[in-house]
Amino acid sequence: MKIQAEVSIYPLRTESLSQPIQEFCEILDSCGLEITTTNMSTLVSGDSGILFKACEKAFDQLSSQYQIVMNMKISNACPLDGPNA
Repeated sequence: MKIQAEVSIYPLRTESLSQPIQEFCEILDSCGLEITTTNMSTLVSGDSGILFKACEKAFDQLSSQYQIVMNMKISNACPLDGPNA
């Protein structure tokens, strides 16, 4: 099923905020997902299985180097027309 997620990464106790966020986006991109970055979050679209595994991979990799918070909102309807769109 195709889904879309809005994901925010909040690096804690680090001097560079942009580095972990860039690494996060690179991991998702390497998994073949469609990503769009905004000022406060990243929109991620793709197959649900791939998206969930990619977010788990990104969290695992980032949390081994940084203290982070990941916030996700997941939808099978927005902006899609239906669950099989």
